[in-house]
Amino acid sequence: MEATPEQVLERVFGYPSFVGEQEAIIHSVVDGGDALVLMPTGGGKSLCYQVPALCRPGCGVVISPLIALMRDQVDALRELGVRAGYLNSTLDADTAAANERALRNGELDLLYIAPERLNQPRMLELLHQSPVALFAIDEAHCVSQWGHDFRSDYLELGKLHEQFPSVPRIALTATADLRTREEIARRLDLEDARHFIASFDRPNIQYRITQKTNARQQLLRFLKTEHAGDAGIVYCLSRKKVEATAHWLREQGFNAYPYHAGLPAEDRNLNQQRFLREEGVIIVATIAFGMGIDKPDVRFVAHLDLPKSIESWYQETGRAGRDGEPATAWLAYGLQDVIKLRQMLENSEGAEEHKRAERYKLDCMLGLCEVTTCRRQVLLDYFGERLDQPCGNCDTCLQPVATWDATEAARMALSCVYRTGQRFGVNHIIDVLRGGDNQKVRQFNHNELSTWGIGTDLDANQWRSVFRQLVARGYLQVDVDGYGALHLTQSCRPILRGEENVQLREDAKEKPAKGPKTSRPDKDTAIPEEDQPLWQALRARRKRIADEHGVPPYVIFHDATLMDMLARRPLRENDMLSVSGVGESKLEKYGAEFLEVIREHEYPTDA
Repeated sequence: MEATPEQVLERVFGYPSFVGEQEAIIHSVVDGGDALVLMPTGGGKSLCYQVPALCRPGCGVVISPLIALMRDQVDALRELGVRAGYLNSTLDADTAAANERALRNGELDLLYIAPERLNQPRMLELLHQSPVALFAIDEAHCVSQWGHDFRSDYLELGKLHEQFPSVPRIALTATADLRTREEIARRLDLEDARHFIASFDRPNIQYRITQKTNARQQLLRFLKTEHAGDAGIVYCLSRKKVEATAHWLREQGFNAYPYHAGLPAEDRNLNQQRFLREEGVIIVATIAFGMGIDKPDVRFVAHLDLPKSIESWYQETGRAGRDGEPATAWLAYGLQDVIKLRQMLENSEGAEEHKRAERYKLDCMLGLCEVTTCRRQVLLDYFGERLDQPCGNCDTCLQPVATWDATEAARMALSCVYRTGQRFGVNHIIDVLRGGDNQKVRQFNHNELSTWGIGTDLDANQWRSVFRQLVARGYLQVDVDGYGALHLTQSCRPILRGEENVQLREDAKEKPAKGPKTSRPDKDTAIPEEDQPLWQALRARRKRIADEHGVPPYVIFHDATLMDMLARRPLRENDMLSVSGVGESKLEKYGAEFLEVIREHEYPTDA
């Protein structure tokens, strides 16, 4: 008789009960049903296919785009006693052949493969010859041609239903608006599947967005005052900026490494392993890094450039705080970010319909940046979810935004754009408004305009804020011809005619976050002094074992498991099984080592 999902959860994974929608999803797939699962990063998506694969006869086949991470995922499963393997281009021929034989002979519980391999006729023939428990399509949003992670090989995965009609399929993603959900269901032939949509809310993540003044110094202040010694990710738009920022952070004393698709594969893998296996490492990356990262203790995700969409930002910020502990999502952006992204969008290849959809997504991202109400409410609303009360854990809740009557300033700005011929970028317009007397102003006789010098009451940064917000609200648009010229839109007419007033947010000076939800004492300092020796001993033993096995420390036990050991002080094997995250396999492998540490501290012997 096959084990029940509850038995597998406790014996293999060491957890006493499912959370949220996990139980309903898992039982549905165990019973042979198809499922489309939307669950935020850190919500336990992997259990939704791992548990059914261990309950059903045959091997669970996981289609994943994350070749660089398959080995880590398989290593973690093997530590749990699960017979897991993977097939991708990194394997030598002998190892790949051995994994194929194990699949055919029914000797694997889970097999990870890349979508391009699954689409090969030879691989499909092998699957037809093998016992298959289920197909799990991870990162299912990659099938969306409207999405930022589109993979053409995912378009072929709809044929799984045709070729394996009796095998249940489960598609999973952490990021999908309604349009993307519908596209996933249509392209993967899951329209008749049960759809499970968990809350998109990650209440442990504090969302903060600030205007960009000196981005490097702002980042440095953020790291030193709030996240010294923490693991985190810093995202930049270009490869050049990634490498320069990582180098600069190292000069400032941080353990920082670059990651982007242009680096040699060996360097990328080495830096990724440092991030996963060492403590306090910062990865500076393009969006090439992060999808599928299982590191639970990422304490911050920072963006030095504006993401292209709310989906991109939400997915990237979701890599923080997977352990449920407080984490920070911090973004600095300015008008130049908007200009750069719009230039990239308009100069990209693609149909006009696609560009129109991307413009809409960028506009939504700008709206989120400039909102004066709770950011989390706006974020969740974008994904079709309602939050009735302000969250109390975003910058606009913790430091309510002041607004000012910017009607006259907006009229000045719009008039100056018009009178200079809608041919110039924001810096030149500000020079004219503030009465600048430089060569460019004189060259075009803009010192003779009626708008020259009428804006001296505001400094240059205040004017940049005005223009940034006018662009975000659609009163101005940015030319994408490479010069970033500002143009009026039809929306600005009521302002110029005096029929509409404008309230803009007042950019405040950035301060470290305050409040009970945002103050996160370091685990080492949060633990009482009398418990510190045992806590440090448990961590040291975990690190030693992890190094011996060549895996990240969290693969041995998460911090939460060590904390539970500290609280329970188990002295016998049966007691250890009651610790969250300790299943039968890990008890057999590591139980004696950790019991030894606890006993030594509970009953010390004299030297």
